[in-house]
Amino acid sequence: MKKLLFSIILIHLFLFVSAQDTNKSELVEQTQKDTLNPIQLQEVIIIGKKAQLSDKQSKTLTTIDDYLQKSAKVDMIKRGAYAWEPIINSMPTERTLITIDGMRIFGACTDKMDPITSYVEVSNLSEATICSGQEGACFGSTIGGSIDLKRNRNNFGNQKWNFNLNSGFETNNQQKIIGTALNYSDSLFYVDTDIMLRDAENYKAGNNKEVLFSQFKKFNFSFTSGFKLSKNKLVEGSLIYDKATDVGYPALPMDVSIAEAIITSLKYEYVPLNSIVVNWETKLYFNTIMHKMDDTKRPFVPIHMDMPGWSKTYGYYSKVKVKYYKHNLLLNLNSFYNRSLAEMTMYPAGTNENLMFMLTWPDVITFYNGLFVEDNYALNCHSSIKASASIGNHYNKIASELGLNSLQILYPEMDAQNSRFLKSCSANYNSSKNGFEFGFGVAYGERAPSITEAYGFYLFNSFENYDNIGNPNLKNETSLEGNTFIGLKKEKINLKMASSYFHISNYIVGKPDASLIPMTIGATGVKIYTALDYATIFNISLTSEIKFSRELKWNMQLVYGRGKDFNNVNLPFIPPISYSTSIAYSKEKFSSEIVIQGNAKHTNFGAIYGEDKTPDYAIINANFGYKFDINKNKLITKFGIENIIDTYYSTYSDWNNFPRQGRNFFVNLSISL
Repeated sequence: MKKLLFSIILIHLFLFVSAQDTNKSELVEQTQKDTLNPIQLQEVIIIGKKAQLSDKQSKTLTTIDDYLQKSAKVDMIKRGAYAWEPIINSMPTERTLITIDGMRIFGACTDKMDPITSYVEVSNLSEATICSGQEGACFGSTIGGSIDLKRNRNNFGNQKWNFNLNSGFETNNQQKIIGTALNYSDSLFYVDTDIMLRDAENYKAGNNKEVLFSQFKKFNFSFTSGFKLSKNKLVEGSLIYDKATDVGYPALPMDVSIAEAIITSLKYEYVPLNSIVVNWETKLYFNTIMHKMDDTKRPFVPIHMDMPGWSKTYGYYSKVKVKYYKHNLLLNLNSFYNRSLAEMTMYPAGTNENLMFMLTWPDVITFYNGLFVEDNYALNCHSSIKASASIGNHYNKIASELGLNSLQILYPEMDAQNSRFLKSCSANYNSSKNGFEFGFGVAYGERAPSITEAYGFYLFNSFENYDNIGNPNLKNETSLEGNTFIGLKKEKINLKMASSYFHISNYIVGKPDASLIPMTIGATGVKIYTALDYATIFNISLTSEIKFSRELKWNMQLVYGRGKDFNNVNLPFIPPISYSTSIAYSKEKFSSEIVIQGNAKHTNFGAIYGEDKTPDYAIINANFGYKFDINKNKLITKFGIENIIDTYYSTYSDWNNFPRQGRNFFVNLSISL
């Protein structure tokens, strides 16, 4: 399989190199934009630029999770103070796609304690691109959408050094934050380096109630370097090393002793001039993740368990942008090879009893090859049609004979290998004229079952209190999608209402099987993954920004979701009415903001999935900052109070109703030299 993968890559690279233009023009701006500026449906959250965090953010050194949940499309499932799981359009990670600079990465934890977002830091990110539904199918199959985390990237230019120092402190959990960034660029070479460390103790919920096992430590190192091969060609290498230790998860029965990731890539970029090809980018990448769950620090453990997991991914993509008359084309050929293994060892209290061992992910190989094509066609100066389609082959193989034999106890006829064909298509119309904009679209998409859904073996879900077993006979999940938006964008007012509707056939969920006995002590029973006839998910959001003056503006966001299956049973993790409103004032070097956010009561909860009613809540946050200019250097200061009235609360997305953080004072300092 590896030989096949590398053969495909080598053939593709040969064709790529042989097609190079020898044009001697200068390499244009690396983030070159199309001159037509077609309307896009994706949302971009700006985090920083060139390793300098934006001084417009209310809390510059917060986590990437905090930045993402500012989007109306994204919320977070929280199992602790660290590594939240992003949900897009009310769908968890099985139905979505998270990438870092277009690279496919797969976590090594069967309990989703290591989402892809946990392996980056705000100090080395420039932006997060959020796409809804099939808009996000560029790098693989998805149902709910995608998030692409884009790291800081320097530009060629005059010789220049830049040094940044970031530090912060938070009172609630005694979190210490320290980081540095060193960057250099000249006409032929650039390098970006970034280091960030976080160390936090247990946090306190409202009314000063300590939340045990919510501590964490994290170290993150990021390196990117580019070299100009000629006037319009460059090569770029990158590395991320991330290590988290002593991570507590108060909502789960186990913690994490270590989560470690190495993420590397090598990219070749070609930017011709006087050609219909605007940009051609090819990237090879590799990443490896190791994750160990641990319960040795928990009291009253019935039986001690070790649950390590490993994930390795090799991949590449080759993305071409073409401009031809009114057409703006994007073609992306992408492929990855992933191997995921997880195991569990149980240590009985009696010294005469044997250890119990099983493979919870039975060394599953996933090999994917796909092609994505998109055409953004400008009908006229104010409207366009964007159409896309993708095809992909998704191949799975169980490499472990022990793992295969274990699953064949339940599925005697199953094969070690399974190949699926995935496809998607979408079409969107967008119009913008005199400040008024609207659009609508339809889409169809498919996804293969995740490793857990197809091959998981006795994986305990503490939210539902069931052991879960995969089902290799599951069909592809398919989705019909409709979306629409309407907005008004003027000099002092920006309003937008957007909605999406998903009709998902073969909706994959776990169902109890009374004939099976649970492995976990205290579990209610065992669930086998199966497919419902269909389920529907509806989301609607309203966002607004009103500028009363150059210094004063008001922002508001209102979000609501509704999800049901074909029997009218509520789906889990569907948001009730949630809101956020803020007044921000900034003048010259001073900025301040007050924010009110909250949820209505969560009454449409999925009881059969472990959910229950959560009360409404509202919290108030405030922050202010000042930017000092010292000669040619900058010092950005941010101070704030979160949850000012120390409200004790939890939300619909808090695993097992564990409470959120209470009152917290923070200070962030960023120095640029």
